[in-house]
Amino acid sequence: MHTWHWRSWQELPYLSCSLLEEFPHGFFTQQFWSHSLEDMTKILHAEASPYRLRQVHGNKVFTPREIEHILSVGGDEVEQIGEKTFAKADGLIGDRPLQAVWTASADCTPALIGDIKTGLVAAVHAGWRGTAQKIVPQAISRMQSQGCKLQDLRIAMGPSIAGEVYQVSEDVAVQLGSTLIPHEDEKAIINGLQEIDNSPLLPDSEPGKVRIDVRQVSALQLEQLGISPEQISLAPYCTYQNPENFFSHRRAKQGKVQWSGIVSMANGA
Repeated sequence: MHTWHWRSWQELPYLSCSLLEEFPHGFFTQQFWSHSLEDMTKILHAEASPYRLRQVHGNKVFTPREIEHILSVGGDEVEQIGEKTFAKADGLIGDRPLQAVWTASADCTPALIGDIKTGLVAAVHAGWRGTAQKIVPQAISRMQSQGCKLQDLRIAMGPSIAGEVYQVSEDVAVQLGSTLIPHEDEKAIINGLQEIDNSPLLPDSEPGKVRIDVRQVSALQLEQLGISPEQISLAPYCTYQNPENFFSHRRAKQGKVQWSGIVSMANGA
């Protein structure tokens, strides 16, 4: 069983996962809201450089080198936020040493991935839309293209909204379920989801609605790739139900996020 540990920096709490113990990493709480990514990167590793994206609920995954190219070209793939310009995507791969890759979330799943052989890492923002587009498998596919092997990957999915409190339409459940159950018929997809061991689908009293654990859908997508459940860990914390530590968009709609990051130990790719 993989363990999750509360750690602290200047008495502010953040989480780490034993599965990623070889990598400097952290799932930071709302208490870090006023701190910059540069500050949080230094908590993980004094010499690492931070990278982030403008997240858009898609399935694009970039490396820092690709981001530099995109920013130099401009166009539809970039967006200015304040004085800075960011590439639009939802997954980042650190493929050179000491790259701190970050993802922001406030109910969506922050997934951090490390390869224990190559030292490559990834940070992925996986909301329901991204999960319906297989964003986490997409990040892993990109890592494989750079020499990573499935058996060497370790995937920790941080605090996000739990299935028992995440009400969605049946249409959303079908979009998510179709990534696991290749079927044209919507009812067949819903029924198939219900029959999965440790099903991500939960009933809801409102007609046309269900509850779904999006993190569990991502985990099942990874298992279908051939990744062992022992290589995957889900944090035992729900953003919606833990207001003392986590922002939740569904609970408060504040537009605030918490950040999760991991530092590459790669020897270069």
